[in-house]
Amino acid sequence: MEIREFDICGQVCPSALLTALREVNRHRQALREGRLMLVLYLDAREATHTIPEAVGNMGYAVSVEPCPRGYCLRIGRG
Repeated sequence: MEIREFDICGQVCPSALLTALREVNRHRQALREGRLMLVLYLDAREATHTIPEAVGNMGYAVSVEPCPRGYCLRIGRG
């Protein structure tokens, strides 16, 4: 499985949410087929709620974990 990482630290909502949705839509085929996982590094606490909710509603699996940069969101096949 390919992993694509994006550092969006410093972005606040809605910018962080829009960036995440753009990447999910850009890679939707590979995500749905399980060939790709997106990993987002962010430091905006609000985005740890808005991104998983939006992406989860699109049918993807999302996990949120603390990491040295702030938070790590993993988005993959639902």
